[in-house]
Amino acid sequence: MKLEIVPLLISLIPSLFLTLLALYYFKLHTDNEEKRRRYLLHKEHQKQSLPLRLQAYERMALFLERISPGKLLLRTAPVGEDKKEYESLLINMIEQEFDHNLTQQIYISDECWNMVRAAKNGTIALVRKNSLKEDITSANKMREAILTTVLEKGAPSDDALTAIKSEVEDLF
Repeated sequence: MKLEIVPLLISLIPSLFLTLLALYYFKLHTDNEEKRRRYLLHKEHQKQSLPLRLQAYERMALFLERISPGKLLLRTAPVGEDKKEYESLLINMIEQEFDHNLTQQIYISDECWNMVRAAKNGTIALVRKNSLKEDITSANKMREAILTTVLEKGAPSDDALTAIKSEVEDLF
């Protein structure tokens, strides 16, 4: 009886080997198909999200240009001579612009978003700092002091704008 089982087992070895080999190649094939499907899905997703991301970068660049002190001061003239009132007006304008573009953070990188926030906060700090100077007594003098500071040191939004341009270049 033992002798009959041994030839049977020996004859089963090639079929067992072929079965394992077939399972291995089937697994390779299904893995490759899964990777291909994921790649195609990712490619399709990128094709759909790229216009949204570009639009977000465009809006953030526009936001940074609009809060750039030189352009902000040209667009927003003082209503009276009170420097505190003008400070409040400028800060409200910056905050409104920021709130209007708040949702764009979904489409841009965290690093870039942090730079945009830093530019906004830097611009507000620039306005507040010049408003606190005792030698500045009117809104027009404050306006001149802010412009002088920007000409000497540059706008707080310049670095963030450079970062946005760099990220857009990386998309292509």
